[in-house]
Amino acid sequence: MKLVTRSQLGWPASAAPTQTSTRGVKVHYEGTEVSTRLLADHDECIAEWKAIRRSHLANKQENYSDVAYNYAACPHGYLLEGRGIGRRTGANGNQDLNRAHYAILGLVGSSGLVVPTDAMLAAIRDGIELLRAHGAGQEIKGHRDGYATSCPGPSLYAWVQKGAPRPAGTGGSTSTPSKPSTGSKAPAFPGRQYFKAGANNRYVTQLGKQLVKKGFGRHYASGPGPRWTEADRRNVRDFQLSKKDLRGDADGYPGPLTWKLLFS
Repeated sequence: MKLVTRSQLGWPASAAPTQTSTRGVKVHYEGTEVSTRLLADHDECIAEWKAIRRSHLANKQENYSDVAYNYAACPHGYLLEGRGIGRRTGANGNQDLNRAHYAILGLVGSSGLVVPTDAMLAAIRDGIELLRAHGAGQEIKGHRDGYATSCPGPSLYAWVQKGAPRPAGTGGSTSTPSKPSTGSKAPAFPGRQYFKAGANNRYVTQLGKQLVKKGFGRHYASGPGPRWTEADRRNVRDFQLSKKDLRGDADGYPGPLTWKLLFS
């Protein structure tokens, strides 16, 4: 688990009301546009989380005592502490529903960055398991379960409905940091012909998802897909420029070495 604590964020102890148990955890999303810049730069995730807290503290109508959520999860797999353990959520405004479930926010929205990465899902799962170890019940729900809202959006809610499974290869410990796999083998490079203007195939989707996973998805407007676009090319070029062995041929089109390094 990669945890960023309140002290690391420069925040004092939460002033939210204490609570020792809940029926479980509810998953949330931002419900507004979230910039795809978060995919490329973890500092943008921290800035986003701090901005959410500032906006909540400035909300005089709800009169928040702190950021509304117990935790947030970012595209890079970090669990960001909010109210934390043993604090009542404020995710339902000032309603009694706050007593029923803790709240974890995925840093995705209704436009821009809308599809959670596997690393984000793993971080949400880390938060669920951490809260379960400190009094949360077994329920895993979306915000819309019991409250009239579209939150947590279609992608996160579909995952919640499946039981919020931990993505394969993302670890499962709530007490030690998850370690990257060292023995995985890169899938075979399918060929350059699959990555050119007009291409529409599963390898483009596979490429795009891996770029996002590696933190090189900032040019996507709504996540990777099967159709080769300029956003794919620009994201590949960003990855190539980040690798010394690829900089001399950073044209944005994957070859065997780009593919191997991307999936290593």
